[in-house]
Amino acid sequence: MNLFFCFFFMIIFSTSSAYDPLDPNGNITLKWDIMSWTADGYVATVTMNNFQIYRHIQNPGWTLGWAWAKKEVIWSMVGAQTTEQGDCSKFKGNVPHCCKKIPTVVDLLPGVPYNQQFSNCCKGGVVGAWGQDPSSAVSQFQVSVGLAGTTNKTVKLPKNFTLLGPGPGYSCGPAKIVPSTVFLTTDKRRKTQALMTWNVTCTYSQFLARKHPSCCVSFSSFYNDTITPCPSCACGCENKKSCVKADSKILTKKGLNTPRKDNAPLLQCTHHMCPVRVHWHVKTNYKEYWRVKIAITNFNYRMNHTLWTLAVQHPNLNNVTQVFSFDYKSVAPYGSINDTGMFFGTKFYNDLLMEAGPSGNVQSEVLLQKDEKTFTFKQGWAFPRKVYFNGDECMLPPPDAYPFLPNSARGNLASLWTLSLTVLLVVFISSL
Repeated sequence: MNLFFCFFFMIIFSTSSAYDPLDPNGNITLKWDIMSWTADGYVATVTMNNFQIYRHIQNPGWTLGWAWAKKEVIWSMVGAQTTEQGDCSKFKGNVPHCCKKIPTVVDLLPGVPYNQQFSNCCKGGVVGAWGQDPSSAVSQFQVSVGLAGTTNKTVKLPKNFTLLGPGPGYSCGPAKIVPSTVFLTTDKRRKTQALMTWNVTCTYSQFLARKHPSCCVSFSSFYNDTITPCPSCACGCENKKSCVKADSKILTKKGLNTPRKDNAPLLQCTHHMCPVRVHWHVKTNYKEYWRVKIAITNFNYRMNHTLWTLAVQHPNLNNVTQVFSFDYKSVAPYGSINDTGMFFGTKFYNDLLMEAGPSGNVQSEVLLQKDEKTFTFKQGWAFPRKVYFNGDECMLPPPDAYPFLPNSARGNLASLWTLSLTVLLVVFISSL
């Protein structure tokens, strides 16, 4: 019986670990459309759609893999390439692009010759978040497959899909045949459709991506001199021995900012040892509004964050009046509950968060309108409930460490009221 409950718990945990409460329907869908038959196979268009609201794929881009069901080969590709050709020695004359049983495919880099390009390709594998820019949330390539069968009944679907984006974290389900995709001609007077279509859905789990958070949050406010820092070792202290101090001479060496193949970070020495810190400062209190300053700091000397996103959950985000230096979109996964928003950089201005150093930060201020029914600065209400950077949840300080209103505020108010009554009483008596 105990084994049954353990097994049941493992199933529940494994299926729920990829669930994101702020983006419950987010996933990456791979769609294979067979566009034509060839002498020994087919030509297919593969489309990668990122339906995640605030999680994107940044440099060095996506890597896609699968296992062929039979003895298929890839004759040619447009808009992407495999990382290895494999053993094609049995072919005479025309040599396939790839003969591996489990091919590994990557996007082409920008600037490749025109005859190697395909629509929505050649971005180095960078795919934007759907909520940030739907037009950049897609990547495509064309593949010509041989030894695969030439009818819907003889074609076998590939198996065991894997997706790196760019690191681990994505789990892909099996390929499923779906109704053929319908296309509209450019004059919009004729519809065509794929000969066969199948989909693969990949979901992200932060538990699979890494064992520690990749960011942390610190707090401060105008009404309290205390700054609440990120928790110590919030992102693990495995890199503590190899971290670099901010005044170290090693920072002057050439090639320091060059990323490694294993994406190993080079972090600035901090007590939290996080690659990214988000600071939330309650700056000003007006009669009908209040102002927050948000600062994002990069502590990784080997990483630039392209198309970065910051998702924040706070009850007063339903009344955002103005965002000064970032772009902003409301995220309402549950319709009636509007307490989540996504901040991201303005294009060509601050959509790139540079590596650690003098330029390794971006910041903005947010003006929010007060809601008299819910507004209060007490008990940490002014601080966010959840913070996500690039789709990964950041570690928040413990609630009892938040910069609350001073305990003496009410006493000072009472003393001021008593002093006012005393002055009025003295003036009244002296006038008699």
